[in-house]
Amino acid sequence: MPSRRRDSVAFTVIVTVLVLLGALVMAAVIALSGAPDSLALAALLAALPVGPLVGCFMWLDRYEPEPRSLLVGGLLWGAFVATAAALLFQGIGMAGGATNEQSLSLLAPVTEEATKGAFLVLLLWWRRHELDGILDGIVYAGMVGIGFAFTENILYLAAAYNGTDGLGPGGTDALTVTFIVRCLLSPFAHPFFTAFIGIGVGVAVTSRKGVVRLLALVGGYALAVFTHSLWNSSTLGGTGNFFFVYGTMMFPAFLGLIAFALYRRRSEKGMMAAALTDASRRGLLPATDIPWLVDLRARRRARQFAKQVGGQAAERAMRDYQAAAIELAYLHHRYLRGTAPRDFAERGQEHVLALNAVRPYISFPGQVVPTR
Repeated sequence: MPSRRRDSVAFTVIVTVLVLLGALVMAAVIALSGAPDSLALAALLAALPVGPLVGCFMWLDRYEPEPRSLLVGGLLWGAFVATAAALLFQGIGMAGGATNEQSLSLLAPVTEEATKGAFLVLLLWWRRHELDGILDGIVYAGMVGIGFAFTENILYLAAAYNGTDGLGPGGTDALTVTFIVRCLLSPFAHPFFTAFIGIGVGVAVTSRKGVVRLLALVGGYALAVFTHSLWNSSTLGGTGNFFFVYGTMMFPAFLGLIAFALYRRRSEKGMMAAALTDASRRGLLPATDIPWLVDLRARRRARQFAKQVGGQAAERAMRDYQAAAIELAYLHHRYLRGTAPRDFAERGQEHVLALNAVRPYISFPGQVVPTR
């Protein structure tokens, strides 16, 4: 427990300090990139895809919801830390003689994916217990990518409107085109690129072999850089080349990633059922509870039943029980795979104590309602 607390504190302090510093840097960059009215309009337009994208990743995360504080931390990291660090590194590269084409096709993908992926590496280093597999990695990577795209879109939209992007005189026509391309046609781009790093982190967490963990991280980063570079390079060949790459490669690849994420999401139910069934054989929870824990609709029905018979307090107790059981399922799954964390026994005991503290006061539909 003390070690886990120290790791959590170190992670929180470092992320908070870097977010604050990054926010100061990006506030100055944004303030210097246009008039206040154009920046306000750019920020409003850049914010439009954020809500739907966050909602999609939250939906993916429903089986074992991640802490909201960490998800928000990922958004803020992408919006401030990753953008500020990427601008710094790209500025150094341009000062070293890199051309605009080299910066767009190579320097930007390398630096941006490194600065975005750093958040997942910090999670892996200090908050590993929050990462249970590939789906968690995709969700955190998506949040970082959404935050990064939001800030970057402000800069692009403001530059298009002000005519400082080197593509024309600016105005509403240029702003509209940029909004359509970046916010309507490709709001998924940055989450998509960084998702490969998330997949690599997820594989690293669940692998027993050190070489596999290393290759997963390196391979995930390489794929993120490759897809990012392919995307950026497509813009150098004109509109026709961009839409050709978009339609034949990037959008199909994005649909493939969605299909993969949905497959991983569906597999969560079977994984949880197997883990909790084994846990029930060891006396950690009643086997009759399992159907109400591994199915999302059944979980919701159980909470509704609890509220009907016992009010808000009973619903909170049911939520607490479900949350503890879900955490136990993922932890026990890693134990069965042979990839349990070092504090497995301690964490498992915490979950079991939480289950036992609440179980006498809840019942599932069809069971006898307990009385206090």
